[in-house]
Amino acid sequence: MIDTELDALVRDAEFVASHCPELVAGQPDTFPHPTTAEEAEELATTARGLLGLSPEQPAHELSRLVAGIGLLVFSEDLGEGADAGTVLLTKGGVALINGHWRVGRRRLATAHELGHFLVADEFSLDWRVAATEVSGVEARLDRFARAVLMPREDLEVRWQEWLAMPDENWRDAVVRAASHYETDMTTLARRLLEIDLVDRSRADDVRRVQTKQADIVEKNLVVRDELAPVTLPRTFEQAVLKLFRREVITADRALGILRGTFTESSLPVLSPAPEAEIWEVTS
Repeated sequence: MIDTELDALVRDAEFVASHCPELVAGQPDTFPHPTTAEEAEELATTARGLLGLSPEQPAHELSRLVAGIGLLVFSEDLGEGADAGTVLLTKGGVALINGHWRVGRRRLATAHELGHFLVADEFSLDWRVAATEVSGVEARLDRFARAVLMPREDLEVRWQEWLAMPDENWRDAVVRAASHYETDMTTLARRLLEIDLVDRSRADDVRRVQTKQADIVEKNLVVRDELAPVTLPRTFEQAVLKLFRREVITADRALGILRGTFTESSLPVLSPAPEAEIWEVTS
């Protein structure tokens, strides 16, 4: 299912970009595939720089940030199937994230697809991002994705600060970390373990933590739901509306490209044709 939907998105993106070339700013220079964990970390640092993130800045609104370097990220509910897929365009790329999964998994998948984009994999289909049995390039892109979301130096500093907060314990630190970086507990546990901030036993404890409503209220946490389905890149939506206003596409075509996120009544009202133009047509 995901490959069919991805193919349709690619066709629509190529059509829209052919009329609005500003939709895709361009693709950065291709980077080599990381061959070690250290290279994956270095690529993540480079990627964060390309996205305009400072070393201590969390990657909030990651799907919006990656659009700025040419990767258009869409989200649809594809059921219990693949996590994500990416296709390179002549300029830029299209990624489809399975919105069926929770927000932390969606964001991890987005970061992983960013890795495929940066190393210029022409086509990728990821059935389970960060699966324990994955090895080789996919495992290193998983490491890259975690490092994009949770840069080592920043997490090391903040983790100690959260652990030292008065009247709080390690569980509170876990909840604060997951909220700050907008990640799921499994991804956080792996990141803490791989940069030696917890041992394997504590990492297992981290995986079992669940953020409660009381945590959200008492810690004043901000709850976001990035890439909840259906989500389209804002720049893509703007380009489609521009084509509709120019009457390059009909209302039906615009609604189809916008995948049900608009109704006909929510489209812009087109200006009536000048009277002289009407007379030309009717005479």
